[in-house]
Amino acid sequence: MLFNSIEFAFFFPVVTLLFFLLPHRFRWLLLLLASCFFYMFFKPVYILILFFTIAIDYFAGIWIANESGRRRRKLLLLLSIVANVGVLAFFKYFNFLAVNINSLFGFIHVEEEVPLLKILLPIGLSFHTFQAMSYTIEVYRGNQQAERHFGIYALYVMFYPQLVAGPIERPQNILYQFYEKKKFHYENMRRGLILIAWGLVKKVVIADRLALFVNQVYNQPEGYKGIPLAIGTVFFAFQIFCDFSGYSDIAIGCAKCMGFHLMTNFNRPYQASSIAEFWKRWHISLSTWFRDYVYISLGGNRVSNRRRYFNLFVVFLLSGVWHGANWTFVLWGILHGIYLVLEDKLYRRFTGLKEKQHGLARFGKRVVVFFLVCLAWVFFRAKNVTDSFYIFRNIFYGWTMQIKNLISNKSYERLHLLYLEQQGLQFYLGVLFILLMILVHRLQGKQTFDNWVISRKKEERWSIYYSMVLLFILFGVFNRSEFIYFQF
Repeated sequence: MLFNSIEFAFFFPVVTLLFFLLPHRFRWLLLLLASCFFYMFFKPVYILILFFTIAIDYFAGIWIANESGRRRRKLLLLLSIVANVGVLAFFKYFNFLAVNINSLFGFIHVEEEVPLLKILLPIGLSFHTFQAMSYTIEVYRGNQQAERHFGIYALYVMFYPQLVAGPIERPQNILYQFYEKKKFHYENMRRGLILIAWGLVKKVVIADRLALFVNQVYNQPEGYKGIPLAIGTVFFAFQIFCDFSGYSDIAIGCAKCMGFHLMTNFNRPYQASSIAEFWKRWHISLSTWFRDYVYISLGGNRVSNRRRYFNLFVVFLLSGVWHGANWTFVLWGILHGIYLVLEDKLYRRFTGLKEKQHGLARFGKRVVVFFLVCLAWVFFRAKNVTDSFYIFRNIFYGWTMQIKNLISNKSYERLHLLYLEQQGLQFYLGVLFILLMILVHRLQGKQTFDNWVISRKKEERWSIYYSMVLLFILFGVFNRSEFIYFQF
C-alpha cells in the first residue's frame, strides 16, 4: 500500500482509531494483522518470504541466547545471517549475476548459459532483511534479550510504517515499545499529523513534480547535452531527497500518532560541508547500520590509515551493492568511497580545513559537496553504465552556446534547451518548490520540522497548516508513483 494512495487515506485513520479503542493486550495483534494487510497490497504471496525469515531469526535469537559457548553462538549467528543474505541474494541478485556470467561466457566463447528466472524483487526486502539481521547481531552481542513472543518479534520486522523503506530500527530502540501501554496524547497526534503532511508535500508536490523532468532526461539522455543534463541531475538530487525523506517523515508521523518513536532518518543532508557530514545526515539508519556492523567489525578507526581507507571502501562498495543489482549502484558506492578517502587525506594534509568556518568559506564547501554528490547521483539514476558515461561526457558540453540561446529571442532554442515544450509552468513550479523547501530548512535551524511548527505563534502555525493542505490539493501530482526506495 502506498502512503500517497486513497487506500492509505482510509487505512491509517481506521488502524489508529482501532489501536486506541482496543485493550492493550490485543494491540500487537491488530498492528501485526494491519501490517500484513498493508504489505499484501503489493503482492500477497511475498508475505510468505517475510515469515520464512522471521521464523528463522526468531528461533536463531532464542538459540543464541540459550547457548553459552562462544563458538556455537557465532555459528548460530552465521547461519541466521546466511539465511537472510541468501534470500536477499536470490531475489535481488540472481538474475544480475546470471547476466554477467553469461556475458563472461560469451566473451570467452562458452556456449553454456545460466538461465534467467522470472522473479520479482519483494518490496522493501533489503530493509527488513537488515532490520532482522540487526536483531540477531544485537542478541549475539548481549545488547538485546531474545524476544520470546513470536507475534511481537514478527511485529518488530513488519511494523507497517517502516516496513517497506525504513527507518531501519535496532531492536533495543523499538521492541520494548510494543509492550508499553500507549495512551492517546494530543501532542503525539498533532506532531505525527504535521510530519505526515510535510512528508506528503515533499513527495507529491515536490518529488513527483521533479520526476516529470528527471524521467524525460534520464530515460533518453542521448537526446540532451549540457544544461538540460545538469538540470535533470540537480532535479534528481532534490527528487530523491524529497521522495525518501518524505517517506521517512510519513513513517515517523504514523508511528508517533500511536505513541511510537522511530529514529530520525534525514537531517538536511544538502547542508553538509563535507562528504563525511553528508553521510551523517543522509539515510542515517542505513549509514549507522554499516558503521556499527561492518566498519567497526573491520577495525573501524583503530587500525592504520591504509587499513581504515580499505574499510571505508568496503563499506561503500557494500552500500552500493545493497542499493541495487546494477553496476551503476556499485560505481555510485565506489565513488562515495573514493570521495571519503580523498577528503580524509586532504583534511590530514591541510589540518586548517577541519576548523570551523563561517560565511563564504562554509557556503563554498557546501556547494562543492553538493556538486560532488550530484555527480554521484548520475550513476544512481542512470539506467545503465553506458547512459551514465554519456551523461558525464556531455553534462558540461556547449554551455556557452546554450546560455546565449537562453538570453536571446530565439524562443524555440530556449524551450528545447530546458525541455519545456509543453510544460514550461511545471518546470518553474518545481524550481519554486525547491526554493520553498530550502527556505523552510533555513527557518528550521537545528529543530525538527514538527518542533519548528509547534514553536510558532498560533497564527503562524495555522498558516503553515493551511499552506501545506493547499499545496497538496492545488499542486500535488497524483499519479500514484511508488517511492524510489521501494525498489531496494
